[in-house]
Amino acid sequence: MKKLILLSAVSAFLINCNKKTEAPAPKTEADTIAVAEPIVDTLGPKSFCYIGVTGKDSVFASIDDNLGTIIGKLSYKNSEKDSSKGDVTGFKSGDTLKLTYEFASEGKKSKRDIYFLQKDNTLTEGIGDHKEEDGHSKYADEKKISYQDGQKLNTADCKAVNKGLK
Repeated sequence: MKKLILLSAVSAFLINCNKKTEAPAPKTEADTIAVAEPIVDTLGPKSFCYIGVTGKDSVFASIDDNLGTIIGKLSYKNSEKDSSKGDVTGFKSGDTLKLTYEFASEGKKSKRDIYFLQKDNTLTEGIGDHKEEDGHSKYADEKKISYQDGQKLNTADCKAVNKGLK
């Protein structure tokens, strides 16, 4: 009987020795702290405001660009000629804003194409011959539009521009 107890004890000891003890994996802590990145809305409309001054004449523009579709307001305040103000709608083609300006001047409503070259923080108005089609003044030839001598508008504070648009 002593042999049986001794044999059982040795067997139990050997069984316990053969068991592999699995220690839990050590927890590793990251050595960097996660920083929340600001969310940038690249799909929403982007607003731009511009002012151009030549002598005593001023131009105010407020433009919203929604993925290339343009809407906004434009106002020409001239010192010795009639002023005009109205809405612009159109689209962006490369670096050119191709807009239709619907405005009131001299007591009547008019519509004309107006193109701006957009570079850096500047809009430059395109100069070219216009032709009349169904009460809409359009550029006679888009290839002959010059931006060298056009009115230059620089970015400005939108609060100042909105005052000029009223």
